[in-house]
Amino acid sequence: MQDEQPQSLCQYSGKVLLVVNTASYCGFTGQYRGLEDLYARYKDKGLVVLGFPSNDFAQETGSNQQIASFCENTYGVKFPMFAKSSVRGSDASPFYRELARQAGSTPKWNFYKYLLGRDGRVIEGYSSMTAPDSRSLRNAIEQALAQPAP
Repeated sequence: MQDEQPQSLCQYSGKVLLVVNTASYCGFTGQYRGLEDLYARYKDKGLVVLGFPSNDFAQETGSNQQIASFCENTYGVKFPMFAKSSVRGSDASPFYRELARQAGSTPKWNFYKYLLGRDGRVIEGYSSMTAPDSRSLRNAIEQALAQPAP
């Protein structure tokens, strides 16, 4: 995120992805800690948490460098974070448009989560209210990780 160089999502082929739209000034911002815990716990088994900062809900006002610094210094975030982008509406990034199409829903608020299987398809969408340590989310992640890579 800090260097703002384009990244290919193909580098995550065969991985289980938890894609989250994030914001630094939201009541759910504390979920960064839980997301980092999930990433640390399951990354060696094939999980990658991907953070996409967004100001779509007017709670992410900083530059990409400021966001990266905040995430690292406040929550110790080590999972991949991307440049600030739009996650809903006509300005949504192509990636988020595809997630919404597959899931049948767009993020309703910050820290909305999409779980993608090793095949790159959306398994489930989770509201902001679903904490990273929720049993249902962890069960779904474990089930997805148990599937062989295509």
